[in-house]
Amino acid sequence: MHFFIFGDKDATIYSGGTTSSRNTGADEILEINKSVAQNGSVQNVSRVLIQFDYTDISASVQSGKIPSTAKYYLNLYDASSEELSRTQNLFAYMVSGSEWTEGDGKLDDDPVTTNGVSYQYRNQDETTPWVTGSVLTDGGSWFTGSLHSSQYEVSSSVTLTKATRDVRLDVTDLVNNHIYSSSVYPNRGFILKRQSITPTDRTFKFNSGSDSTNDESDSTRLGNLKFFSTETHTIYPPKLEVMWDDSSWNTGSASSPLTKLSSTDLERLKVYFKNLRTEYKEKSVVKFRVVGRELYPTTAFDTTPAELTVKYLPSASAFYEVRDAETEEVIIPYGSGSKISCDTTGNFFNLQMDGLQSERNYRFCIKVVSGSGTTDEQINFYDDDYEFRVVR
Repeated sequence: MHFFIFGDKDATIYSGGTTSSRNTGADEILEINKSVAQNGSVQNVSRVLIQFDYTDISASVQSGKIPSTAKYYLNLYDASSEELSRTQNLFAYMVSGSEWTEGDGKLDDDPVTTNGVSYQYRNQDETTPWVTGSVLTDGGSWFTGSLHSSQYEVSSSVTLTKATRDVRLDVTDLVNNHIYSSSVYPNRGFILKRQSITPTDRTFKFNSGSDSTNDESDSTRLGNLKFFSTETHTIYPPKLEVMWDDSSWNTGSASSPLTKLSSTDLERLKVYFKNLRTEYKEKSVVKFRVVGRELYPTTAFDTTPAELTVKYLPSASAFYEVRDAETEEVIIPYGSGSKISCDTTGNFFNLQMDGLQSERNYRFCIKVVSGSGTTDEQINFYDDDYEFRVVR
C-alpha cells in the first residue's frame, strides 16, 4: 500500500544581510543554495523548512491500519535547479523548539515581508529567535546526537547527483520519532540543509542554526537546488509517502482451489481489470480486481469453458504501478508496497485515492515475474491503457 499526504506548510530561510529576517512562506519555490562571491566568501546560505500534519497517519498507526514496519519518504520535485555539482549531500533533521509560522511573504517582496518564519526568527513577531540564551543564534534549530533511549535515528540524508534532481528521502526514523515519542520529539516538521559529513557527535541536544559544515561555509560552489513548494500551481507539491506491504495470499480451500498460471501461460497472457470504472472519488479506498487469462487456452470438455476459468498470478511476484496518464511520471512504483494479493475469488489490490491529486487521469501497469526474475524473458509487463480518473 502507498498512501500520500501533502505538505501543511513550508518556507525557505536565507542567512545573508537584509534577507535574514525576510519571510518566504508564500513562495512557489523552495531553495537550498549558497551564494559565493568572487573572492570566495560566502554571502548567503538558505535552508528549507517543511511540515506535514500527521493526524490521519497517527490515527491509522494507533488502529493498526498502518503497521510499525511502514516506511516514510519525503518527496520533493525539481523546479529547474541550476549549476549543480556532480554530487552533494542533503540532510533532513527534526525541527526542535516551539511552532514556527509559515507567513505570507515572498523573496522578491519590496518592501520586505517579515511576517512569518525567517533565518533569524521562528514566528511573525520578530521577537522569537530560534534559540534563546546568552548568545542568540539563528538559522533554525534541530535535534542531533543520540537517540534519547529511542531506537530511531534523528537525521536522514540522501546523495544527489546531476542526474537525480527529484528527491525521495527516507525519513522513516524521523517520522517514527514524531509518532511514537512525541513528548520528546514534537512534530515541528523537518529542516533541510546541505552537509558534507554524517554527524559524529552522539550526545542528545538541541542544535542551533549556527552549526555549519563545509558544504555551507566553504567556497565550493554546489549550485542552487530548487523544489516546488506547497504553494505551487503545478502537480508537484511536496508530499510524504507512506509505504507498507499489505498483500495477502489465499488460493481457496483444498476442495475448491484456484488454479495457478503456469510459466507457459505467463508467456502468452492477457491481463485485464475486472469492472474497472472511469472515475473514482478522491477519498475512496478501492479494491481492484486483476485477472490473468491465457491468450490461447487449451480446449477441453468441461462444464466451465476454459476462457472463463479463473487462474491466479504467481505469489509475491505480481506488482502494479500507477502513472500519471498525461506526464507518464510514476506515482506508485513497482515494489514491496505494490504487491498484488490473492483471495478465493482471484487477484486484487487495494488503493487509497486520497493520495492521488483529484481531477487528473492515471493508469495502471502490471509486472509479473516468473522463475528467478534475473532475465528479461522472466519479467513480463502488461500495459493496455488501464486508465481511470480521480474526481472530487
